[in-house]
Amino acid sequence: MAKEQKKTKSLNYLSVRESRRITRENRRVTARFDKQLKRKYVPESEYLTQMKDPNNVVEFDDLHTHFFTDIGTVRAVDGVSFDVPRGKTVGVVGESGCGKSVTSLSLMQLLQRPQGQIVSGAIRFNDGTRAVDITKMPLVGMQSIRGGQISMIFQEPMTSLNPVFRIGKQMDEVFELHEKGLSKAERKERSIELLKMVGIANSEGVYRMYPHELSGGMRQRVMIAMALSCKPSLIIADEPTTALDVTIQAQILDQLRQLKDQINSSIMLITHDLGVIAEMADYVVVMYAGKIVEKGTAVEVFGNPSHPYTIGLLNSKPVVNKKVDRLYSIPGKVPNPIEMPDYCYFKDRCEMTVEGCGGPYPCQYRLSPTHLVSCYRFADKEVAAQ
Repeated sequence: MAKEQKKTKSLNYLSVRESRRITRENRRVTARFDKQLKRKYVPESEYLTQMKDPNNVVEFDDLHTHFFTDIGTVRAVDGVSFDVPRGKTVGVVGESGCGKSVTSLSLMQLLQRPQGQIVSGAIRFNDGTRAVDITKMPLVGMQSIRGGQISMIFQEPMTSLNPVFRIGKQMDEVFELHEKGLSKAERKERSIELLKMVGIANSEGVYRMYPHELSGGMRQRVMIAMALSCKPSLIIADEPTTALDVTIQAQILDQLRQLKDQINSSIMLITHDLGVIAEMADYVVVMYAGKIVEKGTAVEVFGNPSHPYTIGLLNSKPVVNKKVDRLYSIPGKVPNPIEMPDYCYFKDRCEMTVEGCGGPYPCQYRLSPTHLVSCYRFADKEVAAQ
């Protein structure tokens, strides 16, 4: 018993000396990354790149994003690789804390700095005329892409909209930054047009209102209108239907689908709602503890779920016309993000373990040209190229 208490204490408590050592090391590492990002005069050749497939808008290639905290390094995104094809919707699904939002914030360079940093990997973005590596771009260069060519619908519109400015002022600001040639009257006209496009009937009235005067559904529509202002190549929708009732959810999703087709853009849809993913996504990426455990087309992942975590997520979803005494829940809990195990992260919660599960983290095994899974149950399959 005494040994167990000693072990627990060593994992959860740090000495003052150890804490100071970690803080000094964090400052040294984050200062180096920040210096790279804050450079002003960077030749374009330094971050120009080539897409592996020119039909993709974004390619995440072995992305590692870490948070340097006072008690250790959190590997929030730990070697993530997937593509977002042009004109398609890619759904990123997983429980809270699995790294979905951090992946999207890495793409937008909106990580909370200096603690949050992209440590390694590449994020290739294709704007139609050139391909750039977002991880190597300075903040100055990123400002021309963020909001114009890549836009984001944030999770909570009430905290994303500024409460002291009218809706019109906040929408016009997007055009001021990315389309400088427009006059004040033209900016207003475009903003009102966008509000109509997202289904707001009293668009001129809403243009003059403050965020607190609108309902949750109306605020979310305003956020979508702002995201679509400059006809971006990629829309990142981070839980776009959170805290909305079912009727409004359906309207928002339908609106997103229609608008994506109108401006021929791609959507990266981040959610933990499998029903939303099944309805909206062409491709599905399942994340757990900072890693991708399964990815493929929506038909493959929902029709033939292969990773035990994906199977557990689908089993925990209520089914219409099926009565159960108790909904299934995945046993156990997510491992400590600072001290991740050196084997499969899901092993301690898995009900389908096999002999090899105690070995190193599994490779990605190819079940079909588009369906990949990281699980030793498929060790006899072809190993996918990393």
